[in-house]
Amino acid sequence: MPHRSQAVRKVCEGAEGSPEVYPLSATFSFFLHIVYLKIAFYANQFTMFSMISKRNFLIDSHSHVQFPAYDTDRSEVIQRAKEANVKMIAVGTQFSTSEAGIALARAYPEDIWATVGYHPNHLSENWHHDKKEQQKAAPEKFDIEKLRELARDPKVVAIGECGLDYYRLVEGEKLKVKSLQIEVFFQQAELARELNKALMIHCRPSKGTDDAYEDLLKTISNDQFPIPKIVHFYVGGPAITKRLVEAGFYFTFGGVITFARDYDESLSIIPLDRILLETDCPYVAPHSKRGKRNEPAFIAETAQKLAEIKNVSFEKLIVQAEQNAVSFFKI
Repeated sequence: MPHRSQAVRKVCEGAEGSPEVYPLSATFSFFLHIVYLKIAFYANQFTMFSMISKRNFLIDSHSHVQFPAYDTDRSEVIQRAKEANVKMIAVGTQFSTSEAGIALARAYPEDIWATVGYHPNHLSENWHHDKKEQQKAAPEKFDIEKLRELARDPKVVAIGECGLDYYRLVEGEKLKVKSLQIEVFFQQAELARELNKALMIHCRPSKGTDDAYEDLLKTISNDQFPIPKIVHFYVGGPAITKRLVEAGFYFTFGGVITFARDYDESLSIIPLDRILLETDCPYVAPHSKRGKRNEPAFIAETAQKLAEIKNVSFEKLIVQAEQNAVSFFKI
């Protein structure tokens, strides 16, 4: 029986006594290529986690680990984040998810902090029921006093997510809902100023425009609101990006930058000390996990891509991102 290596690269004597080499089959070559790619991917992941371990932690500045999407395995998700040296902000979107975020932050005081806010999509007459966010089939009503009561908790580091979302507005309700969103957003910005907490902003323009960002700049100014302000899941174009940078805003970017190049130009404009990392989990997993439920432990892949786009080392990126988050949220 031939040796295993002879099966891979069989050498026989030809008619003239010279060796004749039989190349690997196409199937086996393809198999070896896949194995190589897998090894390279996991080696890269190991390198990233090793580099993170040299620092204290990465911070997922915008997660929703308190959502019902994690009801069956929340403790395991948090444990995987711990193993990846990732801490997180549990971002509220209404009273119930804000309250749940605070409870989670109390249960994991060294790893999780919370925000309190009311998402603009809950104000739409054409409200979309997101079962990942809530099980009840009706939106909660906005109540600033209930949010104020929650926001006084010492584990709350920001007000939000709150802001403006024009993406799904239909023609018949646009003016009415825009006006309502601006009013509710302004009240929450006032609450952040009152309690001296950061402002976590959700801002999504209508397709092909930067209209929501334009209204954001009109609604809150540094003179009125001299508090840290961050725009999460930022998608603005270069022109509005320059104005927001000049106005002192911070920005978060998530898994979408690992598979779309739409944001590279705007990212090139934003200084590294104004950028924080996020997952926005359970939504928008990075490239290698695309189509799966997102979670904080996946954030290293986004950090790696951001380092490439900003042309800095991975280690420099994670050190700066950590400093930015600690400073912004005062944690």
